[in-house]
Amino acid sequence: MTSSTFPAARRVGVSPAERPVVEIVVPVHDEAATLATQIRRLHDHLTARFPFAWRIVVANNASTDGTATIARALSDDLPHVALLDLPEKGRGRALRAAWTGSDADVLCYMDVDLSTDLDALLPLVAPLISGHSDLAIGTRLARGANVVRGAKRELISRAYNRILRLSLQARFSDAQCGFKAIRRDAAARLLPQVEDQGWFFDTELLVLAQRDGLRIHEVPVDWTDDPDSSVDIVRTAADDLKGVWRLMLSGLRGSMVGRFLAVGVASTLAYALLFLLLRAAGVGAGIANVAALAITAVANTQANRHWSFRVRGRERLLRHHAQGGAVFVLTVLLTSGALAALHAIDPSPGHMVELTVLVAASVLATASRFVALRFWVFGHDGRHDRPHRRAAGGRASSAPAPDPGERSAGPVERLAR
Repeated sequence: MTSSTFPAARRVGVSPAERPVVEIVVPVHDEAATLATQIRRLHDHLTARFPFAWRIVVANNASTDGTATIARALSDDLPHVALLDLPEKGRGRALRAAWTGSDADVLCYMDVDLSTDLDALLPLVAPLISGHSDLAIGTRLARGANVVRGAKRELISRAYNRILRLSLQARFSDAQCGFKAIRRDAAARLLPQVEDQGWFFDTELLVLAQRDGLRIHEVPVDWTDDPDSSVDIVRTAADDLKGVWRLMLSGLRGSMVGRFLAVGVASTLAYALLFLLLRAAGVGAGIANVAALAITAVANTQANRHWSFRVRGRERLLRHHAQGGAVFVLTVLLTSGALAALHAIDPSPGHMVELTVLVAASVLATASRFVALRFWVFGHDGRHDRPHRRAAGGRASSAPAPDPGERSAGPVERLAR
């Protein structure tokens, strides 16, 4: 953050005696058209209905329009409104800067479109103020939520959160809702561990909080999609998958499950790219799906053979790939069925909608693929053929010999096994 802009902005309408209990950060980039209306709407709600001392911080992310000027005018005109002016773009970067410099007990953020009903703000922060929880998130996917948005965004959101559950054992239901809060002491503990500076910041923060044993509270929200959202869905999804890959490697590095999931994510990314390239070349959806799966299936089997299950040498190589081909047929059936169902509902879906449905179906096949590879394809090879260790007293232990590349399993790994 700049050394002059933020401290000066904080003094506007906020005396030292009015240290806020809750600070609401609103990250913005080129939002001059709607910023004044939305901040005044938020300000009016807090003034009329919020029982705790509060502050609004407009975190300007290197806007190129008049966003900074409008935010500065709002801080001059409205009490308890401040401006944080950042020279670099990135929602995660803005939240990190605002939360690191805050003196509030509870740090909150929401998107400038205010898609979430503001009546959910008090239920969001109350468990943090009382000390019951460390983080709180709004969720559009839990029972009790009321959501208005298009089918495309709904499919992408559900597929993404399903990927988080399968790959990172996420126990929270909605990582992407732009409506979250955290206690300041929890933020000080987690922020140094978070690497992402963009849209994946939220997910990484939640995954790290779960791994650290922090308590996460969920609030079902009323949420209305913003039709004018400028978020690049394709680029954001790609960046999010890269982040998932990184967290998988950091959290499960060295375990069989971790290696298998890492191979799976890499295969999924390669499959997605091949599918989109084939569709762009005019190939039909069904043929593009089978072709992309066939190409990636060979590489997937070989990578799992060598890396996940650590089977070396040429012995049984052809057999392993033949059995891997049988497993591949299961994935083809699941994805083809999902694709047929989509086309029955919408005869002309977009390529990204097709891909989202196919990836979701492929993710559902992951568990079956792991069981098949672990106990059928590679069940009698590699490290599984080694003699069992001798237990104390000379009796043979029923546990297989440990993989020399594996460390002691942590809680997440034990759960995955």
